[in-house]
Amino acid sequence: MEYTTLHNGIKMPLEGFGVFQVPDPAVCKQAVLDAIKSGYRLIDTAAIYMNEEAVGAAVREAIETGLVKREELFITTKLWVSDFGEAEAKHGFERCFKKLGLDYIDLLLLHQPYGDVYGAWRTMTELYKAGKIRAIGVSNFNPAKFTEFATLVEVKPMVNQIELHPFFAQDDALKIMKEYGCVPQAWGPLAEGKHGIFTHPVLSEIGSRYGKTAAQVALKWNAQRGVSILPKSVHRERMEQNFDIWDFKLTDADMAKINSLDLGHSEIIDHNNPEVVKYILSGKPE
Repeated sequence: MEYTTLHNGIKMPLEGFGVFQVPDPAVCKQAVLDAIKSGYRLIDTAAIYMNEEAVGAAVREAIETGLVKREELFITTKLWVSDFGEAEAKHGFERCFKKLGLDYIDLLLLHQPYGDVYGAWRTMTELYKAGKIRAIGVSNFNPAKFTEFATLVEVKPMVNQIELHPFFAQDDALKIMKEYGCVPQAWGPLAEGKHGIFTHPVLSEIGSRYGKTAAQVALKWNAQRGVSILPKSVHRERMEQNFDIWDFKLTDADMAKINSLDLGHSEIIDHNNPEVVKYILSGKPE
């Protein structure tokens, strides 16, 4: 496992385990426990995923049984847009904190770039300074929005979690984040299974030379770009495969071949679509 260092000096694993679309409490708890047993130390959840309680239960069990120490883990959650605003963010944080049942949260993100992001950020900054959160960041902020936001806020975002995979490389976004000392983090690093990524000829050919799968190559490509990755699976074998990427290195030629797969746009979600924005603003975590 490799780590990256946030601009406040906190170390964050380059690979973590995501629990998006794992709403069943029992399944989620077991998946997180299996992930920790497989070597993952970063667990990523969100208020809108409706599974913070299951994640917290798994983390506490892992600690209580001696599987890991709390300081070895890096736990991330995210506020939803319905909790944006100064007072709203405080209530949203308290809800997340209670559901997770942990002494502190390692990273708290603004999940979307809509609504009163500045009010919410002021509250997050206060919580960060009070030591209740070790780091703060954003998610789904495109280069223009990120530039505006990072320029105006007192504490710059330490992480920006966005869609990043070989078919949507977002090089411009990575350059802007680097300018502001922000670490890029990939949701959907396996493109949610689209584009035949698990059997893609380019990725498979490269992988065959290292004894790795196409998926492992896709994950390694992002990691070598300095991107923290969050693959998801509820199957122990796949979790272990996704984590087994730290014993090889892609060549410059390999990286160039993978870079050539970039389509320049998302085929998962278009955050510039007004209907998507309306849909996001209408949602609310329970």
